[in-house]
Amino acid sequence: MRVYTDGACRGNPGAGGWAWAVSEGPFDSGGEAHTTNQRMEVRAALEALRSLPGPVTVVSDSTYVVNCFRQRWWAGWHRRGWRNSQGQPVANRDLWEPLLDAALEPGRGVRFEWVKGHSGDPMNDLVDRLATEAADRAR
Repeated sequence: MRVYTDGACRGNPGAGGWAWAVSEGPFDSGGEAHTTNQRMEVRAALEALRSLPGPVTVVSDSTYVVNCFRQRWWAGWHRRGWRNSQGQPVANRDLWEPLLDAALEPGRGVRFEWVKGHSGDPMNDLVDRLATEAADRAR
């Protein structure tokens, strides 16, 4: 199963929204009154994995989300006691921890793929629109 995810923010920080969708399948979105774009990107992936069982490919235009898994940033965070490569606390740890638990669950088979945002990919455009609408509702 492929799920597309996206986050949006009206101001950064500001009102934000997240969304996920499966082609011709389920979707969801939500928002927060005061958040950041990065938090909404992570939240979108987290909410998708919470909602969809089994193997999943998460498709995101967020290098922040995709590179965490493709480049195994999370392994360094664990090794350094939840510090980034500059020795600072990892931002958004409260969202990263449950996302890592869901994505790295043994036997689950979660993969991450990057898609260029605003490039005409219909599913990326859909989740962008849903996340933006959720951010507008959260204002």
